[in-house]
Parts: sequence; structure tokens; C-alpha cells
Amino acid sequence: MKKHFLVLALLVFPLMLLSQILTPIKWSFQVNRISDEKVELVFKANIDKGWHLYSQFIPENGPIPTSFKFEKSPSYQLSGKLSEPKGIEEYDAMFEMKLKFFSDEAVFKQKIIILNDQAFKINGVLEFMCCDDKQCLPPEEVEFSFNIGKAAKPFAKAKGSQTDTSLIKPDSAVLSDSGAVGADTSLAVKPGVKTETSEGQENLWWFFLISFLAGLAAILTPCVFPMIPMTVTFFMHDKEKKNAKMQAIVYGISIILIYTVIGTIVAVTLGANFANFLSTHWIPNVFFFLIFVFFAASFLGMFEITLPSWLISKADKQADKGGYSGAFFMAFTLVLVSFSCTGPIVGAILVQSASGEVLMPIIGMLGFSLAFALPFTLFAFFPSWLSGLPKSGGWLNSVKVVLGFLELALGLKFLSIADQTYHWGILDREIYLAFWIVIFTLMGFYLLGKLKFSHDSDLPYIGVPRLALAIITFTFVAYMIPGMFGAPLKMLSGYLPPQSSHDFDLPTIIRQNAEMVSTNEADKNYELCEKPRYGEFLHLPHGLKGYFDYEQGMACARKLNKPVFIDFTGHGCVNCREMEANVWSDPRVLKRMRDNFVVIALYVDDKTSLPESEWVVSKYDGKTKKNIGKKYADFQISRFNVNAQPYYVLLDTAGELLNKPRAYDLDVDAFVSFLDEGLAKFNSHRVTKSQSHRVTSEGYHP
Repeated sequence: MKKHFLVLALLVFPLMLLSQILTPIKWSFQVNRISDEKVELVFKANIDKGWHLYSQFIPENGPIPTSFKFEKSPSYQLSGKLSEPKGIEEYDAMFEMKLKFFSDEAVFKQKIIILNDQAFKINGVLEFMCCDDKQCLPPEEVEFSFNIGKAAKPFAKAKGSQTDTSLIKPDSAVLSDSGAVGADTSLAVKPGVKTETSEGQENLWWFFLISFLAGLAAILTPCVFPMIPMTVTFFMHDKEKKNAKMQAIVYGISIILIYTVIGTIVAVTLGANFANFLSTHWIPNVFFFLIFVFFAASFLGMFEITLPSWLISKADKQADKGGYSGAFFMAFTLVLVSFSCTGPIVGAILVQSASGEVLMPIIGMLGFSLAFALPFTLFAFFPSWLSGLPKSGGWLNSVKVVLGFLELALGLKFLSIADQTYHWGILDREIYLAFWIVIFTLMGFYLLGKLKFSHDSDLPYIGVPRLALAIITFTFVAYMIPGMFGAPLKMLSGYLPPQSSHDFDLPTIIRQNAEMVSTNEADKNYELCEKPRYGEFLHLPHGLKGYFDYEQGMACARKLNKPVFIDFTGHGCVNCREMEANVWSDPRVLKRMRDNFVVIALYVDDKTSLPESEWVVSKYDGKTKKNIGKKYADFQISRFNVNAQPYYVLLDTAGELLNKPRAYDLDVDAFVSFLDEGLAKFNSHRVTKSQSHRVTSEGYHP
């Protein structure tokens, strides 16, 4: 019996997954009394495991941000901006930008100033979008309404909501959980809850590791490496070995403390609230680009970055006093003296971390200083190790020059962000790649000794490690060259401008020319019945032609007597783009979609307004849908009981299903079978269907 039940469950469960309305975000609300004249509204999103909610601050052309709209009233006014938690900031390769999002839960707060002593109502709507690692849901709206009165009587909360009962009256309605489906009624809102996630911790660990490696690299520079024996000599003056070792510990801790304080100052003065400005606005990004160029020029030998001599002399005098205070000032002297070499590296870490969480500058400086202090402390502990150190020489300056090349290449990313955000068009993909190819080619020649700077020593021959680095550099250059002609270069997708900015995209040119000169009968018939609505701003990938309006596409399918391929997609659907890049791009899939189907792409998150004659009253929630996205998001829910994208449906000319729809799945063979199965079923009875069903869209009447 158990065996039969298990088999039945395995058969039914996948069907349940394909026909469920997902509600991964559940909202609850609370009001906090701050004073007689001020209250704080708290909006809490409880987020299912594996899902994430986007921030309010999303760059242009990214996913739909979370937003809050309050109805105007003479009874109150907003006080300050609506705050949000720290969240997580990561580069999203699909959107090709840094995005901020929240996992587990997110608490938003808005302060309200009360302008009179009468009872009043605060009404509004919040809009949000959420995704997991396989799909994105279309944007949804949640209405909120609070009745606040001087009597401060409680009111009945709506289904699925958790509200504070101290300031709200009984007639207030609060809609929760994105349409009151599957609401969690057990939540209690706690003001000031912070978002802590495993992903965020992982990012911090990676940044710590990178900063640690940068600290090790800083040691191998010409103004730091020679300081090691000098430092050890300082501690060997004390004949008491115990005292010398304690001073060495204080010395190492002092180095860590000095750099970590610098990181803390950056964190406090900038902080997470400055993150969106730093990551998207052109001013800080151009400024950071210029800083990287300045540091690179210093490393390449154009000039030395030095601090005032009086500052170094003063610290050196304090170090001469000896003792624990002397150890501290010895560390301070090291930091000052080595600034010309460590300054560019420290600056790069702070620039990279400034647009992240508050913790990132602190973590970055902690990792850097730990690596930087480690060898000084160890050699002070064990002076005999000094005999094993390589001698100072020209190789130290070579390390410095290589770091200069790397800083020059990485600095271009900041200029690219500003260029993409403001559509300047000065650093398109091929220009960016050309810079990188030239920079790393010059770096390869430098490693081979074919390029020399003013501070470099003569290089009669090169060693095996240097040759290995040159081979790796030239291999990287060879990898990038096809990108100049349109190759995707997936390994570098996080650093390069988007493919759409590439002028000379050879694969696209070949495909377009092949379509123009082809004599294949199927290609000749690959024409649309009429110009697609919304075709001026909505597009299909890989040169496919199709429609973006359901009725128009169905009319063409009946005219051509072809089955329909419906693609429920969205501008903010990351996995839709992944399916298009990895599955739709397969020649077998493209040929079938081009030759055998009328493709209709329905965008569930497009904001384009519809004329009033095309507004739709939803059978699902009773609301009027007034734009393209809401219309087709409601179509998907009402017709197929699904609200996740991507979602692929095959229909006959009567609007009836040909086979079971598919969701996100990168199995190309399975997708080909899905198309073949639908086409075979359509061909098996299309004569009967075309005679017995002459309808426009009986499956759905918008």
C-alpha cells in the first residue's frame, strides 16, 4: 500500500507544482507610537526560504523595485524617507548590474507626522517583485489602510495580517500576503529587525579572503619588503626575549588596529544608506575610475604617493622611546612609510567596499591588515627565519608594476557602470574589451622583459615563475579576442558591458544576412501576418519573430493554421533570459519555433498603459488591470493557475492546450520533445479543430 501511495505521489506532485499560485512574500503591518505628534508605520515582509525581495533602490533597466505609495491627506505628512534594512548587494550577471535584495524577512519603516487631533486614515499601495534561483513572479500590489485616532482603539486585522492593535480602529482593512492567498497569521513584527543571511555572510568571507591576498601582495612591494629586517632589528634590541615577543605582538595588533580604524571611519561616514548613490550615480563611479587611474600611474612609476615628512618624523621619534608605546608608534611609522605602495591597494579595497554593507570596509581592512602584519610579527618572533628571505631587488618593482596594470584594468569597470546607467555610449562592449586586450598584452610583454619602466632593473633572463605568469596573461588575452566579434565570454560576464552594446556582433550579423538571402521555403514563409503591437519596445531573442499581444497572435495562428507557443516572460525574469540563452539558442529549438509555431511573448511586468477599452476586470481578484503586465499576469493566473515565469504553453488555434506546459528547465532535449509532442498532437487533429472551433480566444476574454 505504501509503495502504491509513493508512486502516486511521485506522479501527482510535479503536476501540483505546475499548477500552484505561489505566494512567497507575506506582508504584515504594525504602528509604533513615537510621540503624540508622530507615529511610525512598519511594513514587514516574511520571505519564504530560497526567495528574495528586491530593494527600493534598483538601477534603471533592472527588476521592479519595492515601492510604497501613500494617498495624500491634510491630516498627516511623511517625515523623512522610508527606510529599509541592509540586505544583500550582489552583481547579477543576467541584469548586468549590482542589485540589492532581501532574504528571510525585510522590515521597512516610515515616520508620519500627525497634523491634527482628529481621527484619520492612512491609505496606500505597495508594489514588489520577488524571485528565487529558478523563477521570478510578476510584480504584485498590496493595499494597506490604517485608521489612526486619538482614542487609540484597536481594530480588527485582515486575514493573513499581523498589526499593532494600539493605534488602529475596527473599520480599517489591511490586505496581506499578495492577495490573501496562503497568508501566515503567526507573525509578530519586531521593529528594527536586521536581515542576516548565509549569502551575505559568504560575500563577506570572500571579500575578507580577497583583502587578505591583497595584504600579502602589498608585502611584495619595494617600499614594504625591505622594512621586514629593519623591523626585526628594532625588536632584537631588547635582551629580554619575553619582552621582545610581547612587543612584537603589540606591534602586529597595532598594525591591524590602525587599518581597521580606517575601515571603520569609511563605514561610519558612508554606510549602507549611501550604497545606491555610489553604485549607480555617475559622479562617484567616474571619481572611483580616476582614483584607480591615479593609483595605477603611481605603481607604474609616474610619481610616488608620499605623506608629509613631518608626520613620519614625529611617529619615528615616538617609536624610539621603546616599550609597548614604542611598538605602537613603530607600527604607525610602518603604515606611514609604506603608504606609497600600500595606499593604492588600500584605496582599491575601500572603493570596492564603499558601495556595499557597512561591515565591508571594516572586514576589508581587517583582512588586509592581518596579512600585512603577519610576516612582520612572525619574523620578530623568529628572527632566524630572516636568512630564508629572498634578497631585495628589481623583482619587487616588477610586482608593483603588475599591480598597476591590474588597477588600470579594474578601474574601467567604474567608468562602464556610469556609461551604462546614463547611456553615454563611450565605453561599449568592444571598446571595453579592446582596452583590456591592450592592457593585458602590455602586461604580458612586461613579464617577458620586452617592456621596461624607469624604475626597473636590467633583466638579462626571466625565471620560470615569471614565464608562467606571462603564459597565463597571454592565454587570457587569447580568450578575450573572440569577444571582439560577439563571443559571449561567459567567464567575464560580471565585468563586461552588456552584449546589446556590442556594435560588431558577428553571430547576429550572420543570422540576419542568412535570413535575407535564404532560398529555403520555410524561411520565406517565416513572416508575420501583420506588424506586431508593442514591437517597437518588446523583442524576441535570436532573431525570432512573433507577437506580444495574445489576441493578435491567436488571429495570426488561425490564419496560418499553426499551433501557438506562448512564452510568459518578463523584463525582470532572470531565468527567462537563462532559458533563452541556453535552450532557445539551440539550433533544433530555433528551427522548430521559427518553422512550426506562432510565438507569442506575454510580458507580465511591463508597465505600458492600455487604452481604457482594453482594461480587464480580473476573475481572480476582481481588480481592474490597466497595463500590459497586469493584464497578462492575470491571464496566466486565471487560465493556467500559475504565476511564475518562465512558463511555456502550446495551444491550438482554438486556444486549447496541446500538452502539459513547461517551466524553467535547461534540458534542451526535453524542450525539443515538448515542442515535437505539441506539434504532433496539433497535426493529428488540426482539420477537425479548424472546422469545429472558430473562436477568437475562448480560453480567456480580456
